[in-house]
Parts: sequence; C-alpha cells; structure tokens
Amino acid sequence: MATQPVRKLSGPAFAESQPEAPEQRFQTKHASDAAAYKTLDQLAKEHKVQPLPFPAPRGGVEPRLALADVLGGDVSAVQKIQASGQIVFHSAGDIGATKGPMSEEAVAGKMGADFREADPAAAPAFAFLLGDIVYSFGESQYYYDQFYEPFRDYPAPILAVAGNHDGMPSPLGDAKTLAAFLDNFCSSGFRVSPDAGGLTRTAQIQPGVFFTFEAPFVRIIALYSNALEDPGVIAGPGIGDSQLKFLRAALARVTEERFQGAVLFALHHPPYSTPNTRGWSVEMLQQLDQACAAAEVWPHAVLAGHAHNYQRFTRTRPDGSEIPYIVCGNGGHGLQTLSRGSALRTPLVVQAAGGGKDQVVLENYDDQDYGYLRVLVNAGQLRLEYHPASDGSAAKTPDDHVTVDLAARRLAQFEPGGAAAAPAARAAKPKPRAKARRRA
Repeated sequence: MATQPVRKLSGPAFAESQPEAPEQRFQTKHASDAAAYKTLDQLAKEHKVQPLPFPAPRGGVEPRLALADVLGGDVSAVQKIQASGQIVFHSAGDIGATKGPMSEEAVAGKMGADFREADPAAAPAFAFLLGDIVYSFGESQYYYDQFYEPFRDYPAPILAVAGNHDGMPSPLGDAKTLAAFLDNFCSSGFRVSPDAGGLTRTAQIQPGVFFTFEAPFVRIIALYSNALEDPGVIAGPGIGDSQLKFLRAALARVTEERFQGAVLFALHHPPYSTPNTRGWSVEMLQQLDQACAAAEVWPHAVLAGHAHNYQRFTRTRPDGSEIPYIVCGNGGHGLQTLSRGSALRTPLVVQAAGGGKDQVVLENYDDQDYGYLRVLVNAGQLRLEYHPASDGSAAKTPDDHVTVDLAARRLAQFEPGGAAAAPAARAAKPKPRAKARRRA
C-alpha cells in the first residue's frame, strides 16, 4: 500500500461518507512472525524480556480526556446524552486478526448495527478498545487492515488502551515500543494518520497510555499493563510508579468531586482469568486493590482483554459489594478455548472467600465466538451486555448480561427507563445471574 501523507483537520472525522462492503482479504499480506517469536522466546528463557518504559502522558499526574474533547468540542452532543438519561458505549479487546479480516469485520459490523436504533438514546456514543489493536508487534503497516478498514463505517470516536502486542516491538526490527499506537491513538491534534491508508478517520487525541476518560454518567480509568505476555505490570523497576500516582489521584478526585456515576477500570491484562488460560496478574491486582483501599473507592466493574474469549467473574468483597470483572478478548484475533478436556460448568468458584481473600466466581463464558460488550450507564445502574458476532446484525438480545446498582454496589435487576430513579435499596432484592447459551 502506498504511504499516505499526514492530513491535519480542524475537527475529528469518524465513518466514511460512503459505506462499503467488508473487505474479503488484507491489502497488506501479514508476514510470518515465526522467527521473531522464536527469538523472543529465547530472550524470555534468558530473563531478558522486561517491562518497557513508556512516554509520560500529557496532562500531569492525572491526565484527563472528556467525551466533548474527542468530539471536537461538541458540547451539544454531550448535553443530548445527559438529557436522555443514559449513555451507551462499546468495548472489546484483541481485535487484530492476522489470517484475514473476516472475524473482526463480523464484530465491527455487528457493533455498527447498534447505531440503527428506534430510540436515539440507545445508540453508542463511543467505543473503548481493550488492547492488542494490531498483531503481532503493533506494526504501522498493519493498522489499515487490522483497525481502520474494519471500523471504516463506525460513526463514533474509538479510544483504546494499549496491549502487550501494541507495546512489544519485534526483536528483529528497530521500532520503538508503542510507536504506532502513540501515532494513531495519542495524537496531539486531529490528523489523519498515514496508517489510515486514505480513509478519513482521524487519529485519537488520548493524552497517553494512561488517562481518565470522562463522559456523562461514567468515568473510565485507563491503564497500560505493559508489554509482557504475562504478567500485566503497571508499576515497578524499569517503569516507575507514575501509573500508581495517577490511579491514586483519579480515585481521590472521585471522592473530592462526589462523583455519583459509574467508575470503570479498563486495561489489557485481566486481573482475573480462568486457570486454564493466561493467569491473572497477582502483583498488579494487589497494586490496584491497595490504591482502591487507600482511597476507599472501588470500581463498579473492571474490563480487560488478553485472553481470546469472553469471561465474566463476580468478586464479592467482605462488605458485601459485588464487582464484575469481565474479559472480552475475542474481538477478532484467534479464539482460545477455556477447557482442557471437558467443558467448564458455571458458576465456578475460582477463589473461595477466607484468609483475607474475596470470593471470585466465574459466572459465564464464551470461548466459541467472537464478540463485544455493549455498556449502558444511567444515574442509577450500570449494565454490561455481551453480544457474540455469530448472532448476526439483526439480533439485539445479549447472550450474557449483568447489572450493578451504582449506589449499593450490588448486582441487581436491570430496570429499563427507571433505573435513574431507583433507590439503592433495590439492590437488596434477589440477584438473577444471566445465563448465556454456549455453543458447541
């Protein structure tokens, strides 16, 4: 593909003016990464693969970005969301495919169908991707096929946290860590990246690889869990503690401003995962917990990718609060099964309460389909829905869902149109656990 010039614009651009049919093949053939992985595996055996330093974000201790910013200052659009009483957005991780565009085209196409709604308030305001945008080493030459082309018709802003494949440069090349991710998601202004290959979507203006994203009814605390395959790392030798300082500041501001909306954590490596897949990152989870305990502010939900499937956990803390931890890493890259022999039956206790540990239960999963999250937040509730692409664009019913009462911090029954006025006491009612059908 010919290199495109950088185009600076006065405001953001999203979907193309003329929709086109999905691509059937990549424009740039994805070369084999076998030699690079062989070298990387050897370096790992020699303990020479370490977390990589990253550029400091713009904006001080707590970099911030607002929905109005990514809309080019369109305050009226934000006011319409506030007046509607709810916000809806998408989330998915590990979208980059290497064998062809069909899997991520299916996910992006079904996400696009969510904009065709009878009620405008049900349409998404943005997408928030959970890392591993481009495989295998975040190369700029694959951004068109793995990001821009699949989302060419997506008519809203797309933000992202970086994953390990976005941050780990090939050991056989000379690229710097996160180079292409920073160019395409952390631009200092509205510009069309050469990586867009002639499409008009502008690069995102995130202040860096960690930041607080603010929108009506919700704050998303975005973290970078670095470039290792495992574990996820947000602070430590070689990378410092800037993310811990950021996290403490962001949580403190929730209290200082008496923010009553949903607080979400978004990062690539999952704090919890099933034992048969990539394991959870114990030290990273401890650091997150310590910051939350010190601030006395806990997230209403935690979103991650990395494992190439869908998993939903419920973490029950000693005070009775319940936090969904969701892995949605089946956005387009090769699927990863959870079972080793026989299929897992849910609910499954993966960590029992006691000994200072909270109870963690795997409630539901899907390791057979590509899919995404549709998230709805209003003044009283947070609803997280899982939609597999195989259901087709005409299906609007999620295969799994969970609702959190924001004030009570308990799982609750979703109340369409009425949750904004619902008292916190509703969370004391029996909690249904959504059960998705699981394909063979």
